[in-house]
Amino acid sequence: MKHVKIPQDRIGTLIGEGGETLRRIEQTAEVDLDVNSQDGSVAIERTGDPVRGMQAPEVVRAIGRGFDPDAALSILEDDMRMFETIDIERAARNDNDLRRKKGRLIGEDGRTRELMEELTGADVVIYGSTFGVIGQPKEVDIARSAAEMILDGAPHGAVYSFLERKRAEELKQQGMEYHEFPG
Repeated sequence: MKHVKIPQDRIGTLIGEGGETLRRIEQTAEVDLDVNSQDGSVAIERTGDPVRGMQAPEVVRAIGRGFDPDAALSILEDDMRMFETIDIERAARNDNDLRRKKGRLIGEDGRTRELMEELTGADVVIYGSTFGVIGQPKEVDIARSAAEMILDGAPHGAVYSFLERKRAEELKQQGMEYHEFPG
């Protein structure tokens, strides 16, 4: 049995309307979930396929870090799909710096976060003091690098160029071309 703790404000998302999301996770991951809504702890017991059962804590953690259930459940759809977080607080000197760094990761009207998703193919969430990403290893690696560039103070333009270059390289490997469209 595994135990995962999630923020209390994410328990409702984990359970879903009428317990629908909880049942979906239990069926898909072949586990039983026991949610303690008082402290946010979730006990996860495998009931079927051990590999799916091993991935269930990651699904619960992803929902706890701000992902919607569909994005979190996508971890189970492909053995290569992974979930990773970066602790923004570790890169911040104080609360003001933390807010500034989170704001830079999100971007004006969420544009930086959206571009990271569009150009990497990964799902990206900034929640609390964490940057979360779900995707294929290469997608996660590129999104992590872009986030670290932003946290280190790189100009957004340089980060966007990096993301576009990586996207063009990926498409070239697939035999396709990437054309930047004016925004």
